[in-house]
Amino acid sequence: MADNYLEGKFEALRERREKEEKRRRAAWKKRMDAYRKSLADKQQVAVEPSPQAEGVASDRSEPLPDHGIGSPDETV
Repeated sequence: MADNYLEGKFEALRERREKEEKRRRAAWKKRMDAYRKSLADKQQVAVEPSPQAEGVASDRSEPLPDHGIGSPDETV
């Protein structure tokens, strides 16, 4: 009877360990997929030229608002 009890406990422990290992592997795979996607996105952004580099005007046609700080040309 003690053998059956201990075998049951050991099997439950083994199943918990396998389940935890499977969860860890799934989480690692998910992180790696996200990392690979972010690398691909960064690489794609670095390859694409910016609109300013092509001579396209920016969408901001009005000057920046004056916040009373002073212009960078002013000397103190």
